[in-house]
Amino acid sequence: MDIYDELGIRKVINGYATLTSLGGSIMPPEVLTAMAEAAQHFIDIDDLQRRVGEKIAEWTRNEAAYVSCGAAAGLALSTAASITGLDPEKRARLPYTDGMKNEIIVHRFGRVGYDFAIRQAGGTLVEIGSTEGTSAEDMEQAINERTAAIFYFYNITRMEGLVPLEQGIEIAKRRGVPLIVDAAAQLPPVENLWRFTHMGADLALFSGGKGLCGPQSSGLILGRKELIEACAFNACPRAFIGRPMKVGKEELVGLMAAVRWYLDLDHDKLMETYESQVQHVIDAFSDIPNASARRNFPSEAGQPMPRAEILLDEQSLGITRDEVLTQLRDGEPSIALAAAGANGIFVNPQTLGPGQEKIIITRIKQILELAQ
Repeated sequence: MDIYDELGIRKVINGYATLTSLGGSIMPPEVLTAMAEAAQHFIDIDDLQRRVGEKIAEWTRNEAAYVSCGAAAGLALSTAASITGLDPEKRARLPYTDGMKNEIIVHRFGRVGYDFAIRQAGGTLVEIGSTEGTSAEDMEQAINERTAAIFYFYNITRMEGLVPLEQGIEIAKRRGVPLIVDAAAQLPPVENLWRFTHMGADLALFSGGKGLCGPQSSGLILGRKELIEACAFNACPRAFIGRPMKVGKEELVGLMAAVRWYLDLDHDKLMETYESQVQHVIDAFSDIPNASARRNFPSEAGQPMPRAEILLDEQSLGITRDEVLTQLRDGEPSIALAAAGANGIFVNPQTLGPGQEKIIITRIKQILELAQ
């Protein structure tokens, strides 16, 4: 019996994604060991944050790094940093920013719910373009003396309607405005840890508990030292806008260990494992009446990795896709999978343990057989 059994909480086979609602990801032993060691002693939290940041920046080829309490906290802190810099009077006023540079430019086409964290820190969102797309002229015209930053929410499958990132960076540099890339779920590929900042973005934000497999309550801010220092200036342990976004010593050390672990991975071999799991699903449904499977690429977040997509002929099978998903979630073991289109189911290998794709196949086949 483990802690979840003791609490009466069902464990879930996650073939969906690195969702916060499902606990993010599974931390490797190296991360758990580092966190347990960090929990044994008292330290100066600012000293630890600074040293961890130096290590991560060195490993990821960045000027500076800061560990936040999740990627959404990274949005809030980077917004605060763009508005206040190192000005203590401005810091003390957040989130009330009247009379300050507080406008944050975002693409209307690229709006996501997570940008609430920008408003939470006192940013006023200025949408550019339309739901059809945005031009460089739209961005140029939106920049004025009140502009604090430009944010991009990066997903390769949704970039076509935005001002190309390279062009946005050029505009931001020319106009003296920080440009920040929210790349929370954009690992893999590993190169993204330095790609956006080497392109010229001032900051890039990542989740610590998704592809990095670090603590779920951690995030990573990478980029320009001046802005990283301003993030820390607004953050815990100081009693300002970032105080509720506390990062403990365990998360700091845990994320550092996760970054080291992730950089040391054989990423080609990992992709081969994903491809093998996907192919296993495809093969398993090759001879099933009224069902089939195919490779889907890229992932739901635009990551360059495959998923299996199972397609169901609902009428012939006598059961709907949604009923299958419900039975999977409510059954034993509980299995979480994503809906695909009108009648499909995605199986995402990123969050599967070895052999769990076989359990998913068996359960889906059982459900389909019982429905007929």
